[in-house]
Amino acid sequence: MVKYRNILVVINPEEERQIALERAVKVAELEQGAQLTLLLTIYDFSYEMTAMLSADEREEMRHGVIAQRREWLDEILQPYRDKGVECEVKVLWHNRPFECVIQEVLEQRHDLVVKATHKHSFLQTFIFTPTDWHLLRKCPCPVLLVKEGHWQRGGSLIAAINCSSDDKEQKVLNDRITREGIAIAELLGASLYLVNTYPGTPVNVAIELPEFDPNAYNDAIRKHHEDLLREHADQFGINHMWTKVAEGLPEEVLPDMADELKATLMIMGCVGRTGLSAALLGNTAEHVVDRLNCDILILKPDDYSCPVDDRRHTA
Repeated sequence: MVKYRNILVVINPEEERQIALERAVKVAELEQGAQLTLLLTIYDFSYEMTAMLSADEREEMRHGVIAQRREWLDEILQPYRDKGVECEVKVLWHNRPFECVIQEVLEQRHDLVVKATHKHSFLQTFIFTPTDWHLLRKCPCPVLLVKEGHWQRGGSLIAAINCSSDDKEQKVLNDRITREGIAIAELLGASLYLVNTYPGTPVNVAIELPEFDPNAYNDAIRKHHEDLLREHADQFGINHMWTKVAEGLPEEVLPDMADELKATLMIMGCVGRTGLSAALLGNTAEHVVDRLNCDILILKPDDYSCPVDDRRHTA
């Protein structure tokens, strides 16, 4: 398991209860010597447009806002500090929160980003790509998106992999997801399920070929994917009883499976698709996030190249 000892917590300025902080503290407790950094990005365009004020006066106003937010964060942190939890606080003025987060990751070499998430409407997704999705696509280190609920010992975890791909990069990512799942399951005393989905029978094939037997085809495809998943499980000493395959699109099948298994965490990979392909196709992890009721840990390929410049641009 990648040791999560330098954790960046993204603070939500609109919420009093910081779910990401609660979860990050739990993660830090699993690793001796783990450090937490709380990051709050703020920006108000009106401060930049106040023509009657000088540049120095505008800067002073920004510093005043930052100081107020630091005091607010200190109040939230006090119960944790009373318990001996060490946290560094950073409040930064930045007009693109996801860039600020990634630049912080690159500069301080954080090995995990923890952020609370919520559902996004289709319109919001299409017009204004949410910070969550930017982080999934572009953050170089693992991202833990958390929702309501608590991690419990003895629960269930899901490692969602793609065994049907012949792509070498995907196979390496499958291995990383599985190793991560095994390590986290051991730390939490949880059960780990290996899960793989596969597409159903194309409707047009069944219509155009009268002699085509969709049931036999489905059985053959399912067995093929079961064999692939079990071969993968054997490499890691995972009993076949902890493997599950399901027909359908990942974004439709995985959330239902997580509910069925009462999973507290799902671990997935994200290839980090950006640009036009991201706008048209998206990433599987992005589609799953909005329907998932449990936390999700997103891992990138080992050779992932971050498209964000590590130099800060604050306005």
